[in-house]
Amino acid sequence: MLRILLFLGTNVAIIALISVTFRLLGLDGILQQNGVDLDMNALLVYSAVIGFSGSLISLFISKFMAKKTMGVQLIEAPQSSDEHWLINTVQHQAQAAGIGMPEVGIFQGAPNAFATGWNKNAALVAVSTGLLQSMNRDEVEAVLAHEVSHVANGDMVTMTLIQGVINTFVVFFSRVIGHVVDRVVFKVERGHGPAFWIVSLVAQFVLGILASIIVMWFSRWREYRADAGGANLAGRQKMISALRKLKQAHDPQPLPDEMAAFGISGSGLKELFASHPPLDDRIAALEKGA
Repeated sequence: MLRILLFLGTNVAIIALISVTFRLLGLDGILQQNGVDLDMNALLVYSAVIGFSGSLISLFISKFMAKKTMGVQLIEAPQSSDEHWLINTVQHQAQAAGIGMPEVGIFQGAPNAFATGWNKNAALVAVSTGLLQSMNRDEVEAVLAHEVSHVANGDMVTMTLIQGVINTFVVFFSRVIGHVVDRVVFKVERGHGPAFWIVSLVAQFVLGILASIIVMWFSRWREYRADAGGANLAGRQKMISALRKLKQAHDPQPLPDEMAAFGISGSGLKELFASHPPLDDRIAALEKGA
C-alpha cells in the first residue's frame, strides 16, 4: 500500500509541478496570444485517465493473458514427483517471503520463467519445460525464488504505476505539441484540424519510444533486487549457478510484452531498451554481494 501511495503521490506532484511551471514560464499567455485555447488542467486529467487506464487494465488481466498466450498448464493436482516438488518449493518460498501462495504452472519452450498477477497474494509463477530439463533442482529453486521475489517486492504493481505515469506524460505532451502545431502553424481557429491528429500520433509514438528508456531502467534495477531476493530465499550460489546456466541457453523462450519485464531472462535488446541487465552484470552483482 505504501508503494502505491508513493507512486500515486508522485504522479499528482509531477502533474501539479508541470501546471505551476507552465504558469510561471508564461506558457499559457504565449499560447493564448497565438490562438491556442488549450485547457492544460483538463488535458492533464484526460491524459492521466488515458495513461493509467491501459496499464491498470493490463495488470488486472495479466494472469489471464499469461495463461492464454503462453499456454500455461496450472499444477492443480500434482501428478509427478517434479510437480510435487515445484508446489512445495514455491509454497515454502512464499511463506518465507510473507505472501500468499501463488498459482504454479508450466509452459512449453526453451529455458525461461515469469511471475505475474495484480497483487502479491494472487500471483502466478510459471516455468518452462526447457528450464526444468536444463537445470538441476538447486538452479530451478533459485529461479523460482527470483520470481517469488518479484511478487513479494510488488513489482507488477510498481511497474504498472510507473508505466501509468509515463503514459500520462506521453499523452499530455503529444497533445500539446499537436495543438500548438494546429493553432500556430496551420492557424486553425476552432476545433482540431487533420494536423492535430497527425502530429499528436507521431509525437506520441516518438515520445513513447523515448519514455520506454525510463521504464526499462526501472525494470533493470528491479531485476537486481529480484536476484538478491532469490539469493536470500534459495542461496547465493544457487542463484549464481542458475544465471550461469541461462547464459548457456542460446534461444531463450520469448515472452509477450506485458510479461517480458517479469521474466528471468532478458530480451536481448540494446542496453537502453533492455528489460533485463546483461547476465554477466547480474552474476557480478551477486558475487560482490550487491
